[in-house]
Amino acid sequence: MADTTQRVLSLLNLLQSRPVWTGAELAERLGVTTRSVRRDVERLRELGYPVRAEHGTGGGYQLGAGKALPPLLLDDEEAVAVAVSLRLAAGGTVAGLGEAAVRSLAKLDQVLPARLRSEVKGVIEATVSLDSPVTAVDADVLVALARAIRTPERATFDYTKADGDRRERRVEPYRLVAAGRRWYLMAWDLDRDDWRTFRLDRMAAARGTGWRFKQRDAPDAVEYVRASITQAPYQFVAKVRIAAPAEEVAARVPSTMAVVESDGSGHSVLTAGADNLDYIAYHVVRLGWPITVLDPPELRDAMRVLGERFTAAGG
Repeated sequence: MADTTQRVLSLLNLLQSRPVWTGAELAERLGVTTRSVRRDVERLRELGYPVRAEHGTGGGYQLGAGKALPPLLLDDEEAVAVAVSLRLAAGGTVAGLGEAAVRSLAKLDQVLPARLRSEVKGVIEATVSLDSPVTAVDADVLVALARAIRTPERATFDYTKADGDRRERRVEPYRLVAAGRRWYLMAWDLDRDDWRTFRLDRMAAARGTGWRFKQRDAPDAVEYVRASITQAPYQFVAKVRIAAPAEEVAARVPSTMAVVESDGSGHSVLTAGADNLDYIAYHVVRLGWPITVLDPPELRDAMRVLGERFTAAGG
């Protein structure tokens, strides 16, 4: 049975290495008869691999594309190349990544041998990026949290706050959210007994504890993180009514800067946080649409002062 399994894996490796093989070529490479090749091809088909067989001149066996991607058989060099690429993408040094990179990395990391794991780590440590499109995070942190979310199991990590205070946090992880230039974790904080948002670039030593938990009723992860990063950390939360449809305003305002909601009849409400109201006044005015300040009243004063500055500058 072990010999048969090894032969089937070898057959799969050959089919992945080039487009078409004749039965005789496969038999010679595997050291078996063409009849054995046909039986092994049937075994691959039973496992979900779409192996096509074409008769006649130019025909042979070909691994086709199926509805679902079957497992890939990678040699050492290929596995290292894929792992390095995924870690660079997940860590923020490759543009156009997504949550898919993190999921793929978590799956690959589970089956990567220790000898290859150390090789991947060496390549990553020797690699720098001239221009990173996002704030870099430790790929090991992403992998650990992705696993804990999938299980699900409680996790711990060391977290450094904006003021430099570093403490261990214990959470029930719920979702990873990529927003703008950063990664965030939405989790139930076990010590504060409430939902919290954590920046992954401030984390270290993330790990699952092995303690499973029953998932709680949770708010929408995207909306919760959006509100957390655009409003919660700031001294002021401003609301402004804009005479423009929400979709047009949202197209010009980064989702990490403000929340834009429809207000009916071609209007929208923008909600944003800041420690300096002059900052909000400037960015809202530069959008170019008529606005009405809803809250706080101090924002009206900031708008008036900004207008006086523009008038004085125009001479």
